[in-house]
Amino acid sequence: MQLSNTTPATATSRSSLRTKNGSARPASRPRTLNLENGDKAPLPFSKSEYQSRLTRLRTWMDHADVPAVILTSMHNIAYYSGFLYCSFGRPYACVITQSRCTTVSANIDYGQPWRRSVEDNVVYTDWERNNYWRAVKQLTMGAKRVGVEADHMTLDASLLLAQYLGQPEVVDVAAATMKQRMVKSAEEIELITKAAAVADVGGYAIRDAIKAGTREIDVAAAARNAMEMEIADQFPDSELRDTWVWFQSGLNTDGAHNPVTTRKLESGDILSLNTFPMISGYYTALERTLFLGEPDAESMKLWEANVAAHELGLSLIKPGASCSQICAEINAHFESLGLLDYRTFGYGHSFGVLSHYYGREAGLEIREDIDTVLEPGMVVSIEPMLTVPNGKPGAGGYREHDILVVEAAGSKNITGFPYGPAHNIV
Repeated sequence: MQLSNTTPATATSRSSLRTKNGSARPASRPRTLNLENGDKAPLPFSKSEYQSRLTRLRTWMDHADVPAVILTSMHNIAYYSGFLYCSFGRPYACVITQSRCTTVSANIDYGQPWRRSVEDNVVYTDWERNNYWRAVKQLTMGAKRVGVEADHMTLDASLLLAQYLGQPEVVDVAAATMKQRMVKSAEEIELITKAAAVADVGGYAIRDAIKAGTREIDVAAAARNAMEMEIADQFPDSELRDTWVWFQSGLNTDGAHNPVTTRKLESGDILSLNTFPMISGYYTALERTLFLGEPDAESMKLWEANVAAHELGLSLIKPGASCSQICAEINAHFESLGLLDYRTFGYGHSFGVLSHYYGREAGLEIREDIDTVLEPGMVVSIEPMLTVPNGKPGAGGYREHDILVVEAAGSKNITGFPYGPAHNIV
């Protein structure tokens, strides 16, 4: 497939470019390329699944009178095309019209983006500044209204869009695409369910590696390696990337997202297990509180209070419940125990195409300010956490985390690793 002004990899343009001082030089390298190198790779979902996603977006585009949408985030490009990019400071896109879905990628990736895109791909080169925007311009075909992800567009990108696309009217599509992503298909739920089992594999690897004197990094590495091998077995056609582990001990458990360190485990430590397998951009998680040796009485009291909040949250996940209502009930539980001040964040969130550096579906978080009503097909976590400051009795961070699929008559818990003092005192 050739675009106007798009040059095949073997061709040479004969026009001239101007250097910084104004002198002419031969433009021997093309601005854009089609690099269909090799055969299309198996994608994480069927072609009909991607077509369904595109049809829903195109229906919205038709109603909103938006002829072209320019997606720029990792999560939306992966969701609608199957291609998960590696930016490394370069811009990427997926341009969607009523007839085409085309990813735009940097020449450094050569043919991989085409192999991993459900439909077309155009490559831009680095030989001339802003060839990316020239490629996007070709694909939007002079549209006077274009959709963009406003939460992903920098000021610099917005100015370049206006310059190269002729100052079209810009419409934000971030909320509309997020709403589509929040309700999962059967194929997505199948992948997420298998991925949750991979997270459990990482959890057992962590439990087996825990002993006094072992460093956090060594425990984390054992779990990451176990999950990557499991992903390779269960998803042999996927690209293996981005799987990670946070394993925290002692004071390091106070933050849910604290990085791994070289701290050595000590008898009596509170521990936080967090495994995150990444499969084709889809994130799942297992998070558990453990102790190395018997916890003291105050630690046990706090742990059991958080486990009770976790079980209350699990019971509340059902169609028709709102995120804010669920949050209010768990808040009431902690307030009755005098522990609400130790809560630091919301009680759960949506799952899908997301990671710790892209893709959060903020409209489906279990917090006071989110009134989204749960419906079948949504996938959410319950993950209450209490953090007691250093120096106080029972100091540390207590957190349990399960993933639930909302169904017609309730929900299904797809996390298998056990929680609580009966199972996780090592």
